[in-house]
Amino acid sequence: MAEEEGLERGEINGGLASMDSIDSRWVFQDEDDSEVDDEEAEDDVRHRTVVDSEDDEDDDNAEQRLIRTGPRIDSFDVEALEVPGALRNEYEDFSLGRKIIIAFQTLGVVFGDVGTSPLYAFSVMFKKAPINGNEDVIGAMSLVLYTLILIPLLKYVLVVLWANDDGEGGTFALYSLICRHAKVSLLPNQLPSDARISSFRLKVPSPELERSLKIKERLEASLTLKKLLLTLVLAGTAMVIADGVVTPAMSVVSAVSGLKIGVDAIKQDQVVMISVTFLVILFSVQKFGTSKVGLAVGPALFIWFCSLGGIGIYNLVKYDSSVLKAFNPVHIYYFFKRNSTKAWYSLGGCLLCATGSEAMFADLCYFSVRSVQLTFVLLVLPCLMLGYLGQAAYLMENPDGAEQAFFSSIPNAVFWPVFLIANIAALIASRAMTTATFSCIKQSMALGCFPRLKIIHTSRKFMGQIYIPVVNWFLLVVCLVSICTISSIDEIGNAYGIAELGVMMMTTILVTIVMLLIWQINIIIVLSFIVIFLGLELTFFSSVLWSVGDGSWIILVFAIIMFFIMFIWNYGSKLKYETEVKQKLSMDLMRELGCNLGTIRAPGIGLLYNELVKGIPAIFGHFLTTLPAIHSMIIFVCIKYVPVPVVPQSERFLFRRVCPKNYHIFRCIARYGYKDVRKESHQTFEQLLIESLEKFIRREAQERSLESDGDDGDIDSEDVTSCSRVLIAPNGSVYSLGVPLLAEYKESSEPISEASTSEEVKPGPPADQTAYDAEQSIERELSFIRKAKESGVVYLLGHGDIRARKDSWFIKKLIINYFYAFLRKNCRRGIANLSVPHSHLMQVGMTYMV
Repeated sequence: MAEEEGLERGEINGGLASMDSIDSRWVFQDEDDSEVDDEEAEDDVRHRTVVDSEDDEDDDNAEQRLIRTGPRIDSFDVEALEVPGALRNEYEDFSLGRKIIIAFQTLGVVFGDVGTSPLYAFSVMFKKAPINGNEDVIGAMSLVLYTLILIPLLKYVLVVLWANDDGEGGTFALYSLICRHAKVSLLPNQLPSDARISSFRLKVPSPELERSLKIKERLEASLTLKKLLLTLVLAGTAMVIADGVVTPAMSVVSAVSGLKIGVDAIKQDQVVMISVTFLVILFSVQKFGTSKVGLAVGPALFIWFCSLGGIGIYNLVKYDSSVLKAFNPVHIYYFFKRNSTKAWYSLGGCLLCATGSEAMFADLCYFSVRSVQLTFVLLVLPCLMLGYLGQAAYLMENPDGAEQAFFSSIPNAVFWPVFLIANIAALIASRAMTTATFSCIKQSMALGCFPRLKIIHTSRKFMGQIYIPVVNWFLLVVCLVSICTISSIDEIGNAYGIAELGVMMMTTILVTIVMLLIWQINIIIVLSFIVIFLGLELTFFSSVLWSVGDGSWIILVFAIIMFFIMFIWNYGSKLKYETEVKQKLSMDLMRELGCNLGTIRAPGIGLLYNELVKGIPAIFGHFLTTLPAIHSMIIFVCIKYVPVPVVPQSERFLFRRVCPKNYHIFRCIARYGYKDVRKESHQTFEQLLIESLEKFIRREAQERSLESDGDDGDIDSEDVTSCSRVLIAPNGSVYSLGVPLLAEYKESSEPISEASTSEEVKPGPPADQTAYDAEQSIERELSFIRKAKESGVVYLLGHGDIRARKDSWFIKKLIINYFYAFLRKNCRRGIANLSVPHSHLMQVGMTYMV
């Protein structure tokens, strides 16, 4: 019991325990790190602040020490660590009626894809391996059963769903999870202070984690492994996008093909035209949101699964219940022995019964893992198995009906109602994969691996439910082209298999890394997982890849194009960032310019947006050389996405002071998770930023007073007097180059002398006088900030482009000067995400040679 209690409180000697927020958190603190956390009042740990300097050592080389932070409980710690007495998530406190509604939404959003696989799985299988006897039907049925058990159930429902990133699924969620525990991100903008965000949930190193730490060190030290990991993630995401094209094509065409059974006069051309009409309607209603559509179609999916189960039971009773022998896996061996090469070809069709497994993970979003697991085990899987068993029982006596196995096995009395619900289910399945595609693209955009696009949030309550108009219509066009080009069901099914298997294999590899690096489970379990599932998926992939020449190559080419778009964007963004880091301004130059920065300081606040988390951007020097004036307060704002789903508002802003105090230059790093919604107006953003800056200044003064322990050597005394000069502008206006606007805040009873805190102060002043002077200094600076805010806030945007140098390789010139330039020109500009009136904007362009 004592050991268990120690585990819960995270205080095992020599061991490792997760950080328990009800007791304390252990984090690494760099000696040179200047973060000031916006924590609650009870947080009794204050971090030291320093002036940001060009010649500071790199964060990676800085000495580290473990510090204990104060007690805190927030939603992220509660969700991660199950703090006693607190709700784990928002689903556990719902009423029974609300839980039923969520179950319907789960059916409509998560299980639509896997639920429609009975429409086409057997049809494609037996097109590759025709039925030559009842043993073939039983063998194929056995293959389907154990594929359902191994891939959707064992791999995804029982293992992969637990690898979610605070409820977010998909390949990029796995990548962000890995990036959070090891510095494998190729964009060099990581800060040690990011590890203090509460949703990082890191662990304290201990000897028990030797294997995990060795893997972490190997990943961080090898640039090749980092590139390989990113390549796998991009390839997986490209396959998800391709899946978003082929899923609607396969599902809708298969459902509409049932007309050929009900109406003899219907031909394939009419099926294609009706499918095109349905798809246009489907993608047109995509903008109405997941919650609304999910709630509307949830009951339809429930009826669909009940229909599958009911028809399956009916066929088992009516035709041949001996098909239940398929639960014996030995019939798989007999199937391959009888059909050899044809059985291997049929594996591509067999895989189709597991399509939608990745959509279950990618669409996890705001449905709890437990609800998805229970719904699948108690409803979805039994109904799917009964549906396949019923089709197999029908084929035992009617082998000629394999081309349309599902619709042929429907009793005549309920054919048209089931046909209607099947088409509705197919449309729902298509929408589920499209939603998963939106989610993956948003994650990749946030982590700098996809061009910026307009994102519309379709739910005010659930911020993970999004709609991307450009992607939506792009997927529709490619889907229609695919249907008109590849009209055969088995060819579309082969393309479907390529897309599904590509993302499945990438997920297997990433989850294996998560097991080794984060879960730290037994190596035997890890090896068993990757050998069984990756081996199984490679076997399936060899089957579908062999048939790639029949028309399904179009989807493979589309996935390769999407991969290169993401790769080129990531490569160009990385080069641009590295060039900005190399060309940042020297702090010595800033000190030589003085607090007036060599120009006029006009009233107001200038928010200069840049991508640097350290140093002064070169674009600021460009502003100084092209403009006759600069604002009295400058804040370098860096919008930075960290590899966590959500950053709490209290931890959003990280402030640092750049240059001495009287320069009035700050750095603000606004940190967002890849799932965060940046919907605040510019007025709200400005208000939050100024409030956080005021907190930073007050805490900085408190820390300085504690460190000085009564010492009067205030840093701003010499800085104030050293710049007490004036400048006469060409229009005759007189500007102070000392402390702009500060003179307007002199006390009415007694003027405040600029030298009142300098050498003239007699040594050894009373303690209350020192505290009074410090308080006056704080109030003067805060008053200065408020006055500058009243004068107006202007957004200074640096539009930086990159061009390849003349001596660069031809391939580099082609990628940077044409492909990357085309993507930047046609993507959504950063200005569009700010929602700032044009009257408050000022832009300066720069071109970097890389």
